[in-house]
Amino acid sequence: MILSMTGYGKASAVFQDKKITAEVKSLNSKALDLSTRIAPIYREKEMEIRSLISTNVERGKVEFNLWIEKDETATEVPLNGNLLGAYYRQIKQVCTEQHIPEPEDYWLTLMRMPDVISRTDTQQELTEEEWAVARQVVEQCIGQLVEFRKQEGLALQRKFEEKLTNIAAFMAEIEPYEKSRTEKIRQRLEEGLQSIPNVDYDRNRLEQEMIYYIEKLDISEEKQRLANHLKYFRQTMEEGHGQGKKLGFIAQEMGREINTTGSKSNQAEMQNIVVKMKDELEQIKEQVLNVM
Repeated sequence: MILSMTGYGKASAVFQDKKITAEVKSLNSKALDLSTRIAPIYREKEMEIRSLISTNVERGKVEFNLWIEKDETATEVPLNGNLLGAYYRQIKQVCTEQHIPEPEDYWLTLMRMPDVISRTDTQQELTEEEWAVARQVVEQCIGQLVEFRKQEGLALQRKFEEKLTNIAAFMAEIEPYEKSRTEKIRQRLEEGLQSIPNVDYDRNRLEQEMIYYIEKLDISEEKQRLANHLKYFRQTMEEGHGQGKKLGFIAQEMGREINTTGSKSNQAEMQNIVVKMKDELEQIKEQVLNVM
């Protein structure tokens, strides 16, 4: 089964007063184009995170984010009592020495002084316990991305099957016109010769020229090669993921056979059918760019 390069995954978990969240998005790309935004505390694990992603993703333009949300209600904000007392004593001393009135609201004044409130919301060291939770979040996020890609790949495969069937059906529609045009070519040539007065021609030579001309317009080989390409495309889809580039090459070969058929189609009805085949193939080419 093929995989799509388009996908999305998100997972979260709570560790103490933190909510750890990972999110990953991917689009089509010729190779793995990975960009990350990781919370500072997990930066030391960036290479490990990249390895986890590249092992499971292989191809695509991937954006990965890992961040933390804190529970502010559970976060303690301690006061620096020693510093608070020192500020109080210094203010009283200055007011006495400089003969200026003391503040009417000491509490408001002291709370505005630097470093009175000591916040502890920046943890610098990552513990093994926290990383175990964060790694599990990352793995769940990547797992959701892979599952999303499988579902998208299944939808793509159904679409490809539909288009391949349509192309084969259109090629079959050409056959009646292909058989009837031989007689039309013969009739047109004979009418052209008869319209020339007093002309004498070698009947055997005419037959040889007609055979040569008809062989130049014969599309039997193109039909056979196109049928083989359609079969090969289906087989390749069943080989598993990582076949996107190969499917693109097969689609190009299908295009060559359809174009050659169009150049040999000297009837409007046949050319109209070829246009329909090209339209179906173009839709395959557009979607095959999303296959990993």
